[in-house]
Amino acid sequence: MNIAFLGLGGMGGGMARNLIKHGHKVIAWNRSPEPTAALHAEGARIAATPAEAASGAEIAITMLANDEAVESVTLGPNGLAEGLAKGAAHVSMSTISVALSEHLATAHEARGQRFAAAPVFGRPDQAQAGKLFIAVAGAADVVERIRPALDAIGQRSFVIGDTPAQANLVKLTGNFLITCVIESLAEAFALTAKGGIETSKVYELLTETLFAAPVYRTYGEIILAGRFSPAGFKMELGQKDNRLVQLAAEKLEVPLPFAAIVRDRFLAALAHGDGELDWSAIAKRAAEDAGVTKPS
Repeated sequence: MNIAFLGLGGMGGGMARNLIKHGHKVIAWNRSPEPTAALHAEGARIAATPAEAASGAEIAITMLANDEAVESVTLGPNGLAEGLAKGAAHVSMSTISVALSEHLATAHEARGQRFAAAPVFGRPDQAQAGKLFIAVAGAADVVERIRPALDAIGQRSFVIGDTPAQANLVKLTGNFLITCVIESLAEAFALTAKGGIETSKVYELLTETLFAAPVYRTYGEIILAGRFSPAGFKMELGQKDNRLVQLAAEKLEVPLPFAAIVRDRFLAALAHGDGELDWSAIAKRAAEDAGVTKPS
């Protein structure tokens, strides 16, 4: 397939490389030029603007940091919507708000273009390995058309529904659950540490019995080691997703009490200068509250 890929950050670079490895023709764009050089050496064409990247593409994939970046790259001057042909599809793989997803769907429909949302679950190492999990939503024919690209990027895609924004709501919900896991692990580690128990033993018991899921293993090990840098997912992005899930919940009139607790953890982390750390560094606050040695 001819695929435009816009956004070559920690996640996007690995995703674009896997498309190339699977034989797709990739034309890439990134706001800063540095990441494009390595991708060009691996076979990608490099575009000067999002519109140029999307021109002639069967699908255009965006993997960008936030709503503002996605809207600007898609609908702004020289945006991908200007270059994307009628009938071609924009696939938003970023974690964005439900409201923006709905807006993009309407804007593309008005231009005769197709739109699907396919946000991913996973960290940069999984993106490099093509082992992401993908939540995808959109019209059935669009989902089938983009499936070869999704198969190159992830190990499994879950079709959520025929409305793109449904995938974005599921992604925000998933990230909310991850923050609840981080917070609960941090509290459990603080409690047992205050009781004089080695945290490594608690981690071993929990992750080898009742809580053997990857999310507990991954974040439990990060918290245990205090390995919050370099960030796999920056604190500011975690805070952004927390805000977006609360906005979605407010619109649907669904209380999320735990999201409010996590919100305060993010704010405390930022106030303590942890903005450049991994979002799991919110765990440091539970240790501080308990008066136990915090991870460094």
